[in-house]
Amino acid sequence: MPVTPVQTPAGIEPAFDLAAYYPILIYAVVCFAFAVGTIAATHLFPLKPRKPNRIKQMPYESGMDPVGSARMQFDIKFYLIAILFLVFDVELLFLYPWAVIAYGEAGSQAWRTVFGTVVFIEILVFLATFIIAYVYAWKKGVFQWR
Repeated sequence: MPVTPVQTPAGIEPAFDLAAYYPILIYAVVCFAFAVGTIAATHLFPLKPRKPNRIKQMPYESGMDPVGSARMQFDIKFYLIAILFLVFDVELLFLYPWAVIAYGEAGSQAWRTVFGTVVFIEILVFLATFIIAYVYAWKKGVFQWR
């Protein structure tokens, strides 16, 4: 069945054709069937690896006897360092694409004239928020290791 062209404000374009999306539907069905099949196969008795022994029944499957309580407390510094790493990572995640679009050779001059000042102010607010968080963490002693 041929696709008939349609007049739009942008000009003459081909009409919407649902058949163009069938490969995406087939891909989604195959992915879903694979996920469901894999999960189902792990619960079937012949396919499930089952060789229990004394070592595998231990609380820690490392082959060594556990030492101390399983309720041992960890220092909060480990979590704070991890969160700070994520903050730095997310900052770069936002700054790098902005710098490439705003100051790269591939960036459009029309975009710079329309959005350049607004986006630059937004980036300054973002960096100010980041600096405030950094100073707060510094004052709390997150960067001092005991």
